[in-house]
Amino acid sequence: MSTEIEKVECLIIGSGPAGYTAAIYAARADMKPVVYEGLQPGGQLTITTDVENYPGYPNGIMGPEMMELFKKQAVRLGADVRFGMVTSVEFTQGGPQKVTVDDTKQIVADSVIICTGASAKWLGLPSEQRLNGSGVSACAVCDGFFYRNTDVAIVGAGDTACEEASYLSKICSKVYMLVRRSEFRASKAMQHRVMNTPNIEVLFNTETDEILGDMTVEAVRVKNNVTGELREIPVNGFFVAIGHTPNTDIFKPYLQLDDQGYIITKPDSTYTNIEGVFCAGDAQDKVYRQAVTAAGSGCMAALDAERWLSARHAAS
Repeated sequence: MSTEIEKVECLIIGSGPAGYTAAIYAARADMKPVVYEGLQPGGQLTITTDVENYPGYPNGIMGPEMMELFKKQAVRLGADVRFGMVTSVEFTQGGPQKVTVDDTKQIVADSVIICTGASAKWLGLPSEQRLNGSGVSACAVCDGFFYRNTDVAIVGAGDTACEEASYLSKICSKVYMLVRRSEFRASKAMQHRVMNTPNIEVLFNTETDEILGDMTVEAVRVKNNVTGELREIPVNGFFVAIGHTPNTDIFKPYLQLDDQGYIITKPDSTYTNIEGVFCAGDAQDKVYRQAVTAAGSGCMAALDAERWLSARHAAS
């Protein structure tokens, strides 16, 4: 069976705020963008319930609904949004870039914008997935507001966990920090901040046994991994802060990645080390990881790609 080949001017890999925003700008620049949404069309926001921190929605909006509006806007402006998974790439300096979709369809693209995002790491408990969005969250900055003046728990031992525990301590009555080992992995400065915050209680050598609750989180059952003691702690929110995994594996042979797998972009731009390949959103942002910053970098990527293509056309 012969492989189908299609030529496009701008290929966007991934959706979510970064991918759809890149598509909106690329479409308005008449770049005829083709978007492959990936396994999770709309990205992480499709498993988020209320979004209250995105400008322009004074009453808040559900994550899936917001992503559907992003998609409709991109399509209305001329983006070709498709369901499909990019399974391999072959990048060359300056292109054209070769991309394979679902192992069968080959695309040759003048420019590529990567918006594959990052996936939160989870503990792997069935109750964690069942209550995801109903008290369980992987983003304190996104969802902490919904648990103000209540007791919450957060799992993690690194800088991000300490930062999110500190953030939660400002709006929640009590924060239980569950640390699997006998010490933090965070920097000394972050450790001191947490340990000196009165309403943060750090429980070392503590693992999550089960998250309790039928419709929403009501408590967490924890286990001391030294003594074996089980304990139930009443909480309304349960936050997982054990890291994220950028969805960048297929790009490793071609793009410069940091030690965590995030794509490295050139300062003040979305350019990667391969000319004609750009990256936006959480695949390159391990600091902010917000919908609004992802959308902003999607805009940047489309502008960078358009200017790069224009310069090449002018030179040819």
